[in-house]
Amino acid sequence: MLLPEVTIYTDGACNPNPGVGGWGAVLLKGGRLYRELSGREEKATNNRMELAAVINGLLSLKEPHRVLVVTDSTYVKNGICSWMDGWRRRGWLTAARQPVKNRDLWEQLDRVSRKHQVRWQWVRGHSQDPWNERADALAVAARSRQSKKQEDRVETARPGKERVAIFCGITYAPSHGTGSWAVILSYKRYMKVIGGAGRGDSANQFHLHSLLAGLSALKKNIPVTVYTTSAYLRDGVHSWLAGWQRRGWITSQGREVGNRELWQQLAVLLDRFSVDIQVVSRKNGYCLLQEAKVLAREWRLPPASGGRT
Repeated sequence: MLLPEVTIYTDGACNPNPGVGGWGAVLLKGGRLYRELSGREEKATNNRMELAAVINGLLSLKEPHRVLVVTDSTYVKNGICSWMDGWRRRGWLTAARQPVKNRDLWEQLDRVSRKHQVRWQWVRGHSQDPWNERADALAVAARSRQSKKQEDRVETARPGKERVAIFCGITYAPSHGTGSWAVILSYKRYMKVIGGAGRGDSANQFHLHSLLAGLSALKKNIPVTVYTTSAYLRDGVHSWLAGWQRRGWITSQGREVGNRELWQQLAVLLDRFSVDIQVVSRKNGYCLLQEAKVLAREWRLPPASGGRT
């Protein structure tokens, strides 16, 4: 028996992150609007709202369907297409043997998906896809039952479209001497995700690796705003670097600059691009900054047996 077909566009919104969240889902049948769904949670994260949108969209189907789920979340896309099989095999542990975040929703999504024939498609957010934009509007409307003054503050906090935005997330495990990083580059309707992992002596090294990777990925000389939780990056770029170079890579206290080789590589890139570093609170960061942190966890190396080497 041929199953009926449906396309579900989903999106989630949260501000601050964590904070009040909303999700939206748009269901299409035969290319036409069939149903719109949305919901709100007082305590949520952007990633939980992205997952909730997909789950509720699938739950609204009372019989098995052939479903195309369209999402603009790299977290959902990677979780479904790259990570979930491994999570299940390891008993819902990441590759680094850490508990999977949002396990309750991932398990629910796993169960709900099995009732249908589901295909997954990722689309860039805010790329003028009308149904993606509609799902986003539903999510924001569900979340944003607040004053106009608060809404104005949310709007002014978004990165400007005339610049490249680079969101840097890292992890570091001092006991193992390992870390990882992920970078999300966003410019107008384009988005790119890159990441890596390795060994090092400090979290600062991985903050530097993330910024180096982000700037190295740029093809055009466009002004850049970097969003990070690292004051070390901001102060190094905006306050310390020029003095280090004048003194031959010696600090004002007369010591050799830490992570000198990485800073020297970064200095070459900073000569090519106009870069502004913005430090964002871990609690109230942009959703894409939170997503970069989640992606960085998935790039982590598993701990070596016997601890740090």
